[in-house]
Amino acid sequence: MSKSLQLISANVLEGDSMDQDVESPMTIHQPKLPKQARDDLPRHISRDRTKRKIQRYVRKDGKCNVHHGNVRETYRYLTDIFTTLVDLKWRFNLLIFVMVYTVTWLFFGMIWWLIAYIRGDMDHIEDPSWTPCVTNLNGFVSAFLFSIETETTIGYGYRVITDKCPEGIILLLIQSVLGSIVNAFMVGCMFVKISQPKKRAETLVFSTHAVISMRDGKLCLMFRVGDLRNSHIVEASIRAKLIKSKQTSEGEFIPLNQTDINVGYYTGDDRLFLVSPLIISHEINQQSPFWEISKAQLPKEELEIVVILEGMVEATGMTCQARSSYITSEILWGYRFTPVLTLEDGFYEVDYNSFHETYETSTPSLSAKELAELASRAELPLSWSVSSKLNQHAELETEEEEKNPEEQTERNGDVANLESESKV
Repeated sequence: MSKSLQLISANVLEGDSMDQDVESPMTIHQPKLPKQARDDLPRHISRDRTKRKIQRYVRKDGKCNVHHGNVRETYRYLTDIFTTLVDLKWRFNLLIFVMVYTVTWLFFGMIWWLIAYIRGDMDHIEDPSWTPCVTNLNGFVSAFLFSIETETTIGYGYRVITDKCPEGIILLLIQSVLGSIVNAFMVGCMFVKISQPKKRAETLVFSTHAVISMRDGKLCLMFRVGDLRNSHIVEASIRAKLIKSKQTSEGEFIPLNQTDINVGYYTGDDRLFLVSPLIISHEINQQSPFWEISKAQLPKEELEIVVILEGMVEATGMTCQARSSYITSEILWGYRFTPVLTLEDGFYEVDYNSFHETYETSTPSLSAKELAELASRAELPLSWSVSSKLNQHAELETEEEEKNPEEQTERNGDVANLESESKV
């Protein structure tokens, strides 16, 4: 903002120098903006910044807002075909499930029909002395039904392979083995798709807003997490990341730079016993990225806080991860969360209607750095203040002596004359 103000002031000065002969109601004698420009311009800039929409890195539902484009090595998706199928949407997954079975049945049914056609079984359907490869196989439809019975091991007993067809026996072995592989692959894929822990993460909720207020005499950033199910998350842990663009001292621009936000890593507070909703607190200290951010500066910042809750599902033992994020407009300065836990007759009651509610509290609008400086000044010892005052007084006397050197010389001359007279 300071650069833009300097550019505007330079333009104003250039305009005044070009229009010196034109009478104007305001003349500028030094390189500064008029009062109206100084007062109005920052407001407009701040309004534009607040109106500008911040692009999320992680959405509120936990999905990452990142699209991978220009991926040329697409063959890597086929090398991990199982994960690719699991990651597909349900409609595509079901379509592939049906298509795989249908194609295999049709493929082997066509081969059974070709074997019967090449051997001449179609020409001896009514001949009782002819031993066909598959009894009661009289066309492609019956070959297709026999392929389904063979692969699914149904075995109705109407169409049966005979021992006079070695090529049919080999085909039966191949279809049985491949059918087992297809069944194991597709059923396993569907089972993993159904039991994905992503659905369990939907019952882990985060507060819609994060708050900044005082806690134990320290400025803290807080948000709330909760679990809607009675089955608990085992070994639950929480961590947070600050997503903000950064420019290094060498001029390198790093978009979406990730910085860790300490939510109790060294004290163990990041490991949660998530039975009831908990308020996660981040102390804003010298290591915090919010150390120099005040209430007035917070809306001007373009940042995003990504919170990640991880743990194992108690029912399945699979690892579950829930995510959410907070942008600057969702961080409330000077607020606290409304309590949701009450003691009833023999148990604790959690009211999730108040889970997202906050209330305003008295909180200084200064940054944590400014609060620390004020506290350090208030705790200075008395001896320091007295000595500092004496030093200031001595500095003032030396300045007065430097300002009036002639008077000082005259006084010294008078004193010398008086001494000489007294000696006479």
